[in-house]
Amino acid sequence: MREILELLEEDGRMRPEEIAVRLGRDVDWVISTLRQLEEEKVILGYKALVNWDRIGGNGVTAIIDVKVTPEREVGFDKVAERIYRFPQVRSVYLMSGTYDLSVVIEGKTMKEVAFFVAEKLATLEFVQGTTTHFVLKKYKQDGVVFEESEKDFRLVVTP
Repeated sequence: MREILELLEEDGRMRPEEIAVRLGRDVDWVISTLRQLEEEKVILGYKALVNWDRIGGNGVTAIIDVKVTPEREVGFDKVAERIYRFPQVRSVYLMSGTYDLSVVIEGKTMKEVAFFVAEKLATLEFVQGTTTHFVLKKYKQDGVVFEESEKDFRLVVTP
């Protein structure tokens, strides 16, 4: 199973036939394993990683550090759930360190993101404070480099 997951993480469009060949397994086994992984919610979905800057951008991405008061008996889980239910929220992570949660959101403009933080996120009763970081440029995401430099930086060697 792990080998299938590693191949799909590398290329989510890989067909079961190709996976079977690369692993030296039967196609039917690969298909049933994929179905099982999907049913058990190990595989949650298949997505394309898009470089939106190539076609004019896709708005603004921000990473918001959030300090919260965890709820009794459920800890951070209910707090995180309340936050990840907002449609602007792309990801929520429980973190170690000064802040408890790291929230990734997307909006059309910086003003829209600022409004979300000020009016929706910061006003939640368990939120003690926030720090917002705007993403200025993506260099690499999920192991994929967005713009490979074609320039050769090696020094010229002369006799």
